[in-house]
Amino acid sequence: MEELTLTTPALLFSAVSLILLAYTNRFLSYAQLVRQLRDRYMEDPTDITVAQIENLRKRLNLTRTMQGLGIASLFFCVVSMFLIYIGLQLLSAYIFGLALLLLIGSLGVSFREIQISTRSLEIYLSIMEKGKFKK
Repeated sequence: MEELTLTTPALLFSAVSLILLAYTNRFLSYAQLVRQLRDRYMEDPTDITVAQIENLRKRLNLTRTMQGLGIASLFFCVVSMFLIYIGLQLLSAYIFGLALLLLIGSLGVSFREIQISTRSLEIYLSIMEKGKFKK
């Protein structure tokens, strides 16, 4: 196995930071959507609004998981850099591998969340299309 240098985890460090920023932006847009759905539900509690709220709850849980895995990946990336700095190369390589696995998990959960979001939008669009044809 080649020796791990500080450069490799440092590259992952910046990538994970950008991914976490994207996850945070997604979370903030969900927070705004929750407020809108709450207002809509208070005015007219339809089945569609209830279904959207349930879908959004799933997406929020997935986003929390994505963020948690991303943060853990960033944490172990920093630990790996520290271990390289103090000369524990082998341990650092294993910790860096763990950081990579956590990042893979975070990206996988992100992919699942995008699938759910897309399905939700497709349902909403089909409802709008049905309304268009009724006129």
